[in-house]
Amino acid sequence: MIRFGTGGWRAVIADGFTRENIRLVAAGLCRLMEQEGLAGKEIVVGYDRRFLSKESAHWAAEVLAGFGFRVFMVSRSSPTPLIMHTVKQRGTPYGMAITASHNPAIYNGIKVFTEGGRDAEASVTKKIEEQISRITPADVKSMDYDQAVALGIVREEYPFNDYIDSILQMVDVERIKNAGLRVAIDPMYGVSQSSLRTILLTCRCDVDVLHEQHDTLFGGRMPAPSADALKLLSNYVVENRCSLGIATDGDADRLGVIDEFGNYLHANTLLVLMYYYFLKYRNWQGPCVRNNSTTHLLDRVALDFGQECHEVPVGFKYISAKMAETDAIIGGESSGGMAVKGHIQGKDGIYAAALIVEMLAVTGKSVAQLYEEILQRYGQLHYEEIAVSMTDSKKKLLQEKIFVEKQLPDFREPVEKVDRSDGCKVYFADGSWVICRFSGTEPVLRMAAEGNTPAQAKDYIRRWQEDLGL
Repeated sequence: MIRFGTGGWRAVIADGFTRENIRLVAAGLCRLMEQEGLAGKEIVVGYDRRFLSKESAHWAAEVLAGFGFRVFMVSRSSPTPLIMHTVKQRGTPYGMAITASHNPAIYNGIKVFTEGGRDAEASVTKKIEEQISRITPADVKSMDYDQAVALGIVREEYPFNDYIDSILQMVDVERIKNAGLRVAIDPMYGVSQSSLRTILLTCRCDVDVLHEQHDTLFGGRMPAPSADALKLLSNYVVENRCSLGIATDGDADRLGVIDEFGNYLHANTLLVLMYYYFLKYRNWQGPCVRNNSTTHLLDRVALDFGQECHEVPVGFKYISAKMAETDAIIGGESSGGMAVKGHIQGKDGIYAAALIVEMLAVTGKSVAQLYEEILQRYGQLHYEEIAVSMTDSKKKLLQEKIFVEKQLPDFREPVEKVDRSDGCKVYFADGSWVICRFSGTEPVLRMAAEGNTPAQAKDYIRRWQEDLGL
């Protein structure tokens, strides 16, 4: 069964992620495009540094060519946002990236993009799934990759300069040049090293790079910029007196940041910093968008500047859609992805990193100083989160309790409302909240809570764990 989750289709290599299934996904997309009257159109295809990514991109391209579509192949391993930007720039109706983003090294997958370089919405991926269900391997048309290249059906190019220039046009290069910043970057063995280094060196930053070599095992860690994974970067920033440390996940659509003291900044903190910076220092106006597991401190910032903060389900496709609908200036999620208006309509860890560097240059303040300014103005909320591994049987049992029996623990706080549209989120009268939801990309149950004290947030999660027997 091929099913798309919140971040595309992902599966274990040589189990679900096989040549046959990759070809089926490509054929399903082809059938959908034929139904939509898009026969013969150009499709952008790219890939990251994971095991079999390049080969998988070629297998997908062979099917696209076999069904009569033209392929613009990004010819080197590249950040997912570069591929999305190429979809936008070339005006293609669809695009795809071979990547499993921040998943463990045993995974790979496919992300599908729609016109404008946006993550495909659930309605689109459902249609692809429906087409796949009607296709057998014998129905899959194909053309040899080298033959397709020779005939000009597959066109190999590397649109690196276009992507880099698009970011440099959006940031204040001169202010950064004059700031004399030293930045340490950690691509986590992924695909951001060339892009981040080029942008920062163009802005005359002093740049140090960790973990830039190609390693399909990602150094034995998940390529996710979490606090535990960035301890080496943290130590490096402190020991070398860097202004900032920046890390990106495996396909560079998410980022993590280390401040000048070596402290890891949670994605919630980054989103609040960026939104506040845009409103106060860039004088932008507009709402923000967050998912249901992301800090409500964004709501306080929005209210202070006469703006609105919109809440959507988990999955960046929902954030992208709401940003387009409301003309929001920033959207993001607690897992580290964010999008800023004026570029692609999706996550871009590289563009976000450039803006964070600009923030330091323009404000003349360190990250820690700027966040302290925010806390003095809006107060502090305390965020906690956990992830619990799930078997299929355990997941089914807990789904029955949470969504059918609608069982809730006694949180000992007045409940304002409960929302089960995406997981189960409980909103309390004092502004605190807790959510319990099953991941759309990994076999885990996630819980997150935000309280007025650390103890309050931890207690919400503890009570729900005990109630579910976890």
